[in-house]
Amino acid sequence: MFVVSNRLITYSRPELIRKFCMKAVKSKVKFSSNAKKSYGQPTFETHPHLLNCDEVTPLITKGEYQERRRKLAEKVVCYAKKNRGNKNHLIVIPAASRQYMSDKIPYVFRQNTEFLYITGCQEPDCCIVITTGASADDHCATLFTRDRDDHAELWDGPRTHPEDAPAFFGVDQSLPISELEGFMQSYKKTFRDSSLWYDFMTPVQDNVHKMIFELMNATGNKCWENPKPLLHELRLYKSTAEIALMQKSCDITSQAFIEAMACSRPGISENQIFGKIDYECRMRGAEYLAYPPVVAGANRSTIIHYINNNQILNHNETVLVDAGCEYHGYSSDVTRTWPINGKFTQQQREIYEVVYCVQEELIKYCNNMPSLDELFESMCCLLGKRLQEIGLIGVQPSNNYLMKAAYQLCPHHVSHYLGMDIHDTPTVRRNIKLEPGMIITVEPGIYISERSKLPKEYHGIGVRIEDDILITVNGPVVLSRRCPKSIDEIEKIVSEGQAQP
Repeated sequence: MFVVSNRLITYSRPELIRKFCMKAVKSKVKFSSNAKKSYGQPTFETHPHLLNCDEVTPLITKGEYQERRRKLAEKVVCYAKKNRGNKNHLIVIPAASRQYMSDKIPYVFRQNTEFLYITGCQEPDCCIVITTGASADDHCATLFTRDRDDHAELWDGPRTHPEDAPAFFGVDQSLPISELEGFMQSYKKTFRDSSLWYDFMTPVQDNVHKMIFELMNATGNKCWENPKPLLHELRLYKSTAEIALMQKSCDITSQAFIEAMACSRPGISENQIFGKIDYECRMRGAEYLAYPPVVAGANRSTIIHYINNNQILNHNETVLVDAGCEYHGYSSDVTRTWPINGKFTQQQREIYEVVYCVQEELIKYCNNMPSLDELFESMCCLLGKRLQEIGLIGVQPSNNYLMKAAYQLCPHHVSHYLGMDIHDTPTVRRNIKLEPGMIITVEPGIYISERSKLPKEYHGIGVRIEDDILITVNGPVVLSRRCPKSIDEIEKIVSEGQAQP
């Protein structure tokens, strides 16, 4: 039973939602046989160099997005059965809103990755609603797109309209976003025992958040769950298409690093290296950098999140660069450290070799499918032992001593999950065992500040080496393997670059 405009109508679940949607669309949309279809994002017809026929976003098909929605509905149903939850579920995931740096001047738009993951829709101010009963096979996906606005489309470009969205995105039906409130009210009246799945903790669209908050207060129904942990469980394991996208993202970043190394020379600024990496990534197809990069020379490399990038790099200094690009929604995250004049000093070389050897051992350790926390513990022990070998910390047999000493010089975790976001799936704990399909970073470092009690000749040296690792049944695959990291490779690239006129 479903209430529309104060009339009581009886339908089966999928049928009742479709009836509501068709009525709403017909009341809002004027069809014209001569009108051209417009979309708010690239399609195969408009961008054949980016997409194949059945792809919603590059390499990811309509069918894969449909399967993601089905799996999410399945997880919701399974969770409810285990926790004696309600039999009817309303899953609401909004798109991000466009943000403005000043009046009418927008920032570059980046979609809410939870919404993007299950729809492929790249437009702002939309919303996906998935309804399901006791069986996930009964789920129904309704995509709410922005209302028609000829004036706005004249300024900002076309939008995807409700009559076109089902065929393109593979959803069951689509409505204008102005119908979302009515849809939610009708569903809640019909299925009074339904659970709402919505992230109240980190709202991404103000209008939707306010409407849902008011609806919950009006109905007195306080039963709700956050769908984000279930979404992150899905996002943790990468599909074949996702792995290909992340491999391409890593390849682009790796080549950008090579070009940045080759243009390095005393007197260059940190900002110029930033600009070089940004330029080279975009020239190879990346939309933008995945995060503000760290380009830290000399003692600034001991500041973990240094992003001012405004100093000059001098002879005998190293530069630590932590950067990555976003390629069609998927990110890379790579760090390299190199000498600005093409030759490591003795102390720089010693520290670099310690970090390099530790990272190689940690990557091999991934064969054992450890947790990220176990990787971190191994890093501390390995760093401590290596630092003992070169005489920088005292010789004591205790592992506890080694770990504490190492943590003083590397005060960050050695790994995080990677995917659509740099720190991907943050609700997934770091103490679970790695499994095939996951992608992680491995990034040991040593940072010796000028306040350190170590010998002064080591002060101001900061080294971090970071690679992106795909976990497979046959062992770890280094996606960023094309980015040079051995001392000989790095010194050769920088030196040959300086020899060029």
